[in-house]
Amino acid sequence: MHGDKTDEGSGGGTPTNGRLAARADAAGVLVVDDELSVRDSLESWFRKDGYRAASARDAKEALKLLQEASWDVVLLDIKMPGMDGMELQRRIHEIDPGIIVIMITAYASVETAVRALKEGAFDYITKPIDPDELSHLVKRGVEQRQLKAENVQLRKQVDRLSMPGTIVGESPQMQKVLEMAASVARTDATVLIRGESGTGKELIAQAIHANSARSYFPIIPVNCGALPESLLESELFGHEKGAFTGAQYRRKGKLEMADGGTLFLDEIGTISLRTQVDLLRVLETKEFTRLGGSKSIRVDFRVICATNQNLEKLVEEGAFREDLYFRVNVIAVFLPPLRERREDIPLLLQHFLEQYSLRMNRPFKEFDPAALDLLVRYSWPGNVRELANAVERALVVGTPPTVRVSDLPLRLSETPGASGGDSLAEMEKVHVANVLERCGWNITHAAETLKIDRVTLYHKIEKYGLRK
Repeated sequence: MHGDKTDEGSGGGTPTNGRLAARADAAGVLVVDDELSVRDSLESWFRKDGYRAASARDAKEALKLLQEASWDVVLLDIKMPGMDGMELQRRIHEIDPGIIVIMITAYASVETAVRALKEGAFDYITKPIDPDELSHLVKRGVEQRQLKAENVQLRKQVDRLSMPGTIVGESPQMQKVLEMAASVARTDATVLIRGESGTGKELIAQAIHANSARSYFPIIPVNCGALPESLLESELFGHEKGAFTGAQYRRKGKLEMADGGTLFLDEIGTISLRTQVDLLRVLETKEFTRLGGSKSIRVDFRVICATNQNLEKLVEEGAFREDLYFRVNVIAVFLPPLRERREDIPLLLQHFLEQYSLRMNRPFKEFDPAALDLLVRYSWPGNVRELANAVERALVVGTPPTVRVSDLPLRLSETPGASGGDSLAEMEKVHVANVLERCGWNITHAAETLKIDRVTLYHKIEKYGLRK
């Protein structure tokens, strides 16, 4: 049927490979059969139907074509010399599990058909081949392939939308936290995140939820410390119409809203003993009733708690129930304060600089060396939250493209030990040394980080007597 095929040997994948594409966006159909007449006919049919088509006479040629181009459907003869169709099908799905495989055979065996389908074939057709039947099969296969691809893209979009805020940190302490978060995310265990205010406890809770099997259900946060006891009860359990003065309609509580997902109880150490009793009962039975109601409601959620308080001390003082403490403290994740992971401060500063400059449309690009050194030396009692606020404030009052010492909150320079009373030259020396250490003394990388050329960096290394 094609003039360039003169014998059985010329009907393989290599000669055909030069004529792969009808259209760049056309679906690809690969025919694998040891009979030249079958390959020739099928390839011609599919080209006329607008597909990108090619053929191979055996498994070796087919695998070569599969590596060279992307294919949507493979028409595969079961009986071939060498590697048979069943084995080739397994190899195809190792290369791309989404490829649609339609088996072809001259032997109308139900046993063979069942086996082919069990091995992952989309469908099965017997020789002699009915062109209309095969055309319909391939069309269905291409549609399924495209539908799967669309579903994968949709899933990725949902994943991106559900991702929590960026967690920035390369220090050993933060890497340990992130490893622990990734490990517990795979379980349904209750997690207690501990750390000072502003360290990012809610971000870690979001990361655990986003990487868990419950990620397509919501994470429902409850700030226990922000609500008085009566309002917290209503917030958690919901209420029926008329349950109390002002309850003019029925309202779902956070427990009900978290069904299927994660309940995040922030500042759990602040809740009253009475509410602790009710909460403990829910955590143990996964049942509750709305305020003013009588119907028991079953829920299924994961619990993540956070606190900046010493719960053990509260238990000793009788302010926190011991049984509730053991219920929520199944797996503890400790977030270090920022002063204990100073190597993360430059990364956080750059992250917030990029984030706020984009949001505020203020084209800031860098920190002045003196400003950066001051920021790294500061003790940050408010942790990451205070750092973010300092960067935001600097971008409001400063002049692009550089954040300078004068742009920073006054308290940073007034804090004892923050600047150490050093001269600008001494501060520059410390900053250059820090950057060199972070870059592993890679001069090119360090110069790019400092926004200077390599010659200038060498001069500074010599000037300050810096040594690896």
